[in-house]
Amino acid sequence: MTDTQTETQSPAEQLAALRAELDRIDNQMHDLLMQRAGVVERVGALGAKGRVPLRPGREADIVRRLLDRHEGRLPRRTIARMWRELLAGTTGMQGNYTIAVCQADPTGGFTACAREHFGASTPMRAHRTAAQALGEVSAGTAVAAVLPMPSEEETQGEAWWTALLHRDEPRIHVVARLPFWRPRSEGAPRVQALVVSAAAPDPSRDDRSLIGLEVSDSMSRARLSTILTAAGLAASNTILRRVPGSPVAHALVDVAGFIIESDPRLAALPDLLRPAVVLGAYAVPVDGDTA
Repeated sequence: MTDTQTETQSPAEQLAALRAELDRIDNQMHDLLMQRAGVVERVGALGAKGRVPLRPGREADIVRRLLDRHEGRLPRRTIARMWRELLAGTTGMQGNYTIAVCQADPTGGFTACAREHFGASTPMRAHRTAAQALGEVSAGTAVAAVLPMPSEEETQGEAWWTALLHRDEPRIHVVARLPFWRPRSEGAPRVQALVVSAAAPDPSRDDRSLIGLEVSDSMSRARLSTILTAAGLAASNTILRRVPGSPVAHALVDVAGFIIESDPRLAALPDLLRPAVVLGAYAVPVDGDTA
């Protein structure tokens, strides 16, 4: 609609013309979404049979790339929210996309957090314990499980991450951290969670890795920090769990970067009772509407 046309139209005519323009744009967007779905189908056909259809690192990269190019008054978090729903819908086209959730709080925060990330209509099953949710991933009845963030205060039964040290088959990895968007808006779930899957983590442009260590129960935090720093591993958080009556302690270390188990820095760590285990990695969450 030209400026000349606008000047000769009544407000009602201008409004009708603008709505028609929105309808045209909506149709174009829908055409592109259908084209995108067709490409996703071709990608799925090229993938390995039985592959878990989950690429959280790739998904994080997509959202970050779009946010990097975004401009205008449409909030950045709206772009993130729209693409999370789109990614959930197209990932579900490629196979089983049921999510198991350890609903550890009575408010339903973990389920709400999972729906925010994996899509409002994605099938989800809530479990009372992390072990039950992990069992679904191991059995292949869920593509991923959303589990509470490990903490120093957790009980031995709540420390689900220690099970990943055993490298049972199928190998379960940490692949994402939730929520992916912060700061949290009013009414949004406030829980912190990790996502685990039988799919291996894939790198994004900005990652952190979780390393599991088995050490003597006499290992001090100061000593653990020293050997990590000496090996060139930048740790931001470390959980050190001592089990009463056991000579073994377990450590969960959050380090910068996407680390693989052949990384020579892991082999250089002294005083370990067994080789370090990379429990997984996650894309660092996006921070702020203006970031």
